[in-house]
Amino acid sequence: MCSIIEGKIVKLTVFKPAGIVALASILAVGVSVLPAQAIHTGDIVIALEAPLTGDQSNNGKDQLRGAQLAAMQINANGGVLGKMIKIVRVDDQANPDKAKAAVTAAKKAGADIVVGPYNSGVGVINLPIYVKNKIFPMRMTSSLETQGYGATTQPMNSQISPAEIDYISSTGVKSVVMLVDPSDYTSSIATQTAAGLTANGISVTRISVPEGNASYAAQITQALASSPGMIYSSTYYPEGSIIARELLATAPTTACFMGLANVDPAFVTGAGLPAAQNCTFSGVPAAPQLPSAKAYTKAYVKEFKKQPGVWGAFTYDSVYVVAAAIKKAGTTNYNALKTAVLATENFKGATGSITFKKKTGNRTEVPVEILKVNNRGTFVVAQ
Repeated sequence: MCSIIEGKIVKLTVFKPAGIVALASILAVGVSVLPAQAIHTGDIVIALEAPLTGDQSNNGKDQLRGAQLAAMQINANGGVLGKMIKIVRVDDQANPDKAKAAVTAAKKAGADIVVGPYNSGVGVINLPIYVKNKIFPMRMTSSLETQGYGATTQPMNSQISPAEIDYISSTGVKSVVMLVDPSDYTSSIATQTAAGLTANGISVTRISVPEGNASYAAQITQALASSPGMIYSSTYYPEGSIIARELLATAPTTACFMGLANVDPAFVTGAGLPAAQNCTFSGVPAAPQLPSAKAYTKAYVKEFKKQPGVWGAFTYDSVYVVAAAIKKAGTTNYNALKTAVLATENFKGATGSITFKKKTGNRTEVPVEILKVNNRGTFVVAQ
């Protein structure tokens, strides 16, 4: 069987993950026994916008592979409305300065849909532009400033923050110092969590940490000066791994909490296992830890010869959701597609059941957990 990914014909194995079997039957057009190019009557172009290069590229590449895997499977079952799904890469490097250029690239490629962006700082700029250009967003952002633009399969700040507040409050700490990356997502989630902790009688102090530093020793020293019960790092994993490593070396008995944007295998690699295990995390378990993602994990490993991370499962589900919506709408017309996507209910994806709130496009149920790192360096649900 063949498929079209980024304009290239590639050979692949046909997978039918357990949670997607019903969708495969919905999408099939009755000629899946033929080579995909024999039924190709044009492409449905989906831009995958993510940090494919730069410090967060480990996340971005996992997202790309998740989207590619979904496209391969759908195309192998006949595509959608007799058309093949074509995934095109759009690399924003997690840089807001590249947000507008990303839309230009997607538009030039003829994209009907964009899966992404991942970084909220990018999304607050370019999601309105995608919508203006009638490119439907299956966004991967979590900031509340991005809700209402398309739909998302992943958690929003308002769904992540309560889990953080409940856990931190349950530890009995009286004071927390937050080390906060000023990017949109990390800043906004820290603000929400700080408000909840303060309401629970916990003292919160906030220190800004810039992206890209080789060391955060000065900020950690400043944080420790008040002898806090916990240091909370609202950063992305390149910075978080440095903070975890330096915190273990400086104050190993001070509780360490890492926000969701740190949850990535690259965090463990950068921090080292002892430092990673010294911290607790909010986030989503990597796909191999999700019961609903067993078939996805098996297919991912077979296709890409590596274990999946966290966010590829969400781009995978995003492609499947939008494919089902195109089938239902009978078109990629923006307004019809938007209506069909937002009407999605109880879709059984790799990340669990997916239903959207029609007003915001946010997912109603999300797999947010409190995590630890086990002896194999894997993020698992904390006991």
